[in-house]
Amino acid sequence: AMSDLRKLAAEELRSRRDELRVQHEEFRKRGLKLDMTRGKPAPAQLDLARGLLDSLDADHIKSQDGTDVRNYGGLDGISEMKRLFSEILGVPTAQIVVGGNSSLQMMHDTVVRALMHGVPDGDAPWLRTQPKFICPAPGYDRHFSICQHLGIDMLVVDQHQDGPDVDSIERLVAADPSIKGLWCVPKYSNPTGVTCSVEVVERLASMKSAAPDFRLFWDNAYAVHDLYESGDELSDILSACERAGHPNRAVVFASTSKMSFAGAGVAAMASSLANVADAKKHLSFQTIGPDKLNQLRHARFFGTGDGLRAHMRKLAEVIRPKFDIVTRILDRELGGKEIAQWTKPRGGYFVSLDTLDGCASAVVRMADQAGVKLTPAGATFPYGKDPRDRNIRIAPTFPPLEQVKLAMQVLAVCVELASVERLLQ
Repeated sequence: AMSDLRKLAAEELRSRRDELRVQHEEFRKRGLKLDMTRGKPAPAQLDLARGLLDSLDADHIKSQDGTDVRNYGGLDGISEMKRLFSEILGVPTAQIVVGGNSSLQMMHDTVVRALMHGVPDGDAPWLRTQPKFICPAPGYDRHFSICQHLGIDMLVVDQHQDGPDVDSIERLVAADPSIKGLWCVPKYSNPTGVTCSVEVVERLASMKSAAPDFRLFWDNAYAVHDLYESGDELSDILSACERAGHPNRAVVFASTSKMSFAGAGVAAMASSLANVADAKKHLSFQTIGPDKLNQLRHARFFGTGDGLRAHMRKLAEVIRPKFDIVTRILDRELGGKEIAQWTKPRGGYFVSLDTLDGCASAVVRMADQAGVKLTPAGATFPYGKDPRDRNIRIAPTFPPLEQVKLAMQVLAVCVELASVERLLQ
């Protein structure tokens, strides 16, 4: 069993530091170039969707209702793709808008519309006040970037094992009418991999808010991204909000970006009928319709929700060994040393590693010196500032398995070296 490094005498720590410096230098001399920064699908995952390119032919370019998908129109998407998202999200088709390839763009546009025009339940555009969003952290950096780009103040709350810190959220939202939104990745959260519990979903749906037009931005990016046969279950936020008397509170986003082609997927937004009607009103000034050819391609390729889930099981077989190797190396190299904690997610795209306080930046710098690029320390917090400088997001999906293995060996050495140096201060 490995010993708790925090209990070692200074002389023992110095001896261990010297050993680790030698290991780090050996990695540095190898001239490695390993990239673990972004949660991108690997080429082997993209290859599994190659059939998308052959799923249409010139004689079959009409949707089931007879729409010629080459032409203008269809502002909220074709019926086949609505049905597919309906099966994924458990939402009636009438409450779904199917768009282009990016759910991030749909989120950005939804925020901008609210800033400029307001939303149902509200009495003014959000810009009339200085709006604030609650941001559970560690969380998704691109959510925080939207707020920073648009001048929205961010209030940080902790991310717990059952979802965001709902006690803090309830207190904040009840007291401040300028708090207009909450970002949440409710299933296999980026980067912690946690799924919101039934209780958290119910409390977020039913809590009292000082702002009558408060919104949950529910980014269900990993709705069907299970790594193992039995995945996490997520309660339906839209029906929970409706039961609680807040039918317009939640806006759900999803996409096929990590199911088919990352840069050429299909995105969707689901919400109440009032929110959908409001979104379509504004969309009519922005577009005469999304890429319906791509929507039909996806609908034909996946067929049904069952067909899509079968495809996701194939994807899981490609990436599961990479997550397993991350866990195995962290357990073997750092387990018992009491200098780090890490998640063992059952789905999604990331592993979240917490070092000793004040060590994450040093770990990322040391890893870079040894040829392993990691997401910058602090990236999982608003404004890029982790107050405890301890969280590191590990993205194992893109590199080949052998590169993941090597990168994790380097990372383990860097975590221990940074920790020992910290303990010697």
